[in-house]
Amino acid sequence: MTESSRRSSRSELAEFLRSRRARVRPEDVGLSGGSRRRTPGLRREEVARLAEVGISWYTWLEQGRDIQVSEPFLERLARALRLNPAERAHLFELAQGRPPPRLAITPASVSPALQRVLDVHPFPGLVTTPRWDVVAWNPPAVILYGDYALRPPAQRNILWSAFTSPRTRLRTEPWESHARGLVARFRLDAGRAADRTEFDALVAELSEVSPEFRRFWSEHDVLETAEGVKSITHPEVGVIEFEHVTLTHSEPDGRLLRITLYGPRPGVSTTRARKLFGAVTR
Repeated sequence: MTESSRRSSRSELAEFLRSRRARVRPEDVGLSGGSRRRTPGLRREEVARLAEVGISWYTWLEQGRDIQVSEPFLERLARALRLNPAERAHLFELAQGRPPPRLAITPASVSPALQRVLDVHPFPGLVTTPRWDVVAWNPPAVILYGDYALRPPAQRNILWSAFTSPRTRLRTEPWESHARGLVARFRLDAGRAADRTEFDALVAELSEVSPEFRRFWSEHDVLETAEGVKSITHPEVGVIEFEHVTLTHSEPDGRLLRITLYGPRPGVSTTRARKLFGAVTR
């Protein structure tokens, strides 16, 4: 980033903070509004107190001075100013020149619109959280992986299934290389999380029940890929090669989710997939 760009970002950040501060009513954050306030919103010292930072430091930031700020401070500031997910991301972009850490929020469901889009996809589709918890699926996914609704919520997880489900292991070829790739991608996602607590808990549980996971995890490999090819063996039709892509989706409430869509490769895989999923697709 050039010096001119940095100055522009600092100026924009200063104006953004002032506008967000003016928008928050004292009553919204547990403070007394009083009758002697000459301007709307919070005072600088109130924002500083809520964000647990010195008044001078916050004032410099709001004045557009060239100071370095940490991720924990920006997270506290976002909460103090009651920023929505888009505003939080904008704050990080202006202050640090990069997106904020990804939040690992596990939703109970997805929006009706997303579920409808998923349901009309003729082949398997899954919606997962950044921690790979499965929160939505379509009928073809049930045929391929089983009904996630019948599993305990804590076990509706891609990584957990890969290492603890005999059905998943039997149907995935070659299982070991696929499992190694999953572990490497999961490690990368864990490193990006704003809070690793849920990720580390899953790692600890899998390390207890799966020696293979424990061994793969200790290798510290990382991998990033949003698409690939996966071979699944189904007892009714045989091997189907699926191409898959993963798309990032923000729900209306700001939760970050991933949509993974599968499509059979042309030829015999397409023929077998149409036979397998024909009864549940429209």
